[in-house]
Amino acid sequence: MLVHNEEDFKYVMQDFEKYYIGARYSYDELMASPFIPFKFKTIIEKYIAKEIDKSATIESHFYFMTDEGFDYRVCRQLRMRFRCSVLASPHKDGVEDKYTEKIYPIDKLVKLTAKQKMDNGLVIRELIQGKMSLMMFQV
Repeated sequence: MLVHNEEDFKYVMQDFEKYYIGARYSYDELMASPFIPFKFKTIIEKYIAKEIDKSATIESHFYFMTDEGFDYRVCRQLRMRFRCSVLASPHKDGVEDKYTEKIYPIDKLVKLTAKQKMDNGLVIRELIQGKMSLMMFQV
């Protein structure tokens, strides 16, 4: 999938129940953002991105995440979900690719290998974090 402007996928929005964070943010950018709740920044720093390069994007981190790491267990406890674009039909020459949008819980996203994600044309667009799950998480 061709992306012309990376900044279109760097945003933070919220509603009554959830935070929506664009997946092209790097962890450094998230930590510097005034729109990310302090508790979520603390969880990222202490648990999620503790052992990875902070210049990695949310998309790349979760694209290659496995169910064996501590970061996965933390994300599962937080009940993270991801808005993804998935190739709707197999690629054909001369025909424009069509994508559908799906929301994957962390469990289902991690069950797919990186190769399966690439074969399906899966692109992680957004991290969806529930406010209640964040509130109940003990730091």
